[in-house]
Amino acid sequence: MDNVLILAQTGAPDAPARIGSEPVDGNGQATTVAPGSPNAGPQDAAPRTGSPWMQMLPLILIFVVMYFLLLRGPRRQQQQQKQIIQSLKKNDRVRTIGGIYGTVMDVKGDEVVLKVDEATNTKIRVSTSAISKNLAQEGKE
Repeated sequence: MDNVLILAQTGAPDAPARIGSEPVDGNGQATTVAPGSPNAGPQDAAPRTGSPWMQMLPLILIFVVMYFLLLRGPRRQQQQQKQIIQSLKKNDRVRTIGGIYGTVMDVKGDEVVLKVDEATNTKIRVSTSAISKNLAQEGKE
């Protein structure tokens, strides 16, 4: 029983001279607790201080990872798509994002004319952004 709380009225004959929340010894005298002692409470602990950069390091790392996942990946895909569209030429076999296979007959601005059926000579016009893969270039790589 190192810590004893005494509840007493100030007018009582055996009341301590001062009533407080400090630990008292066997004689009713307040004892002081050193900050490093095992009896020290959490309010006596010194606050941890470290470099502000070390505290922000996890946050910085999260932003770097998010940059690579959210910004750099789609940008690379956009560059590949742009390269595919710029390299389109007549007689290239392509696949659209809708899954239609065809042969490029003509490229006019942002439109491509595809021949989708040899027997009936069926042609369709699609936007250049609808081309997902150039099968002629894929065979070369």
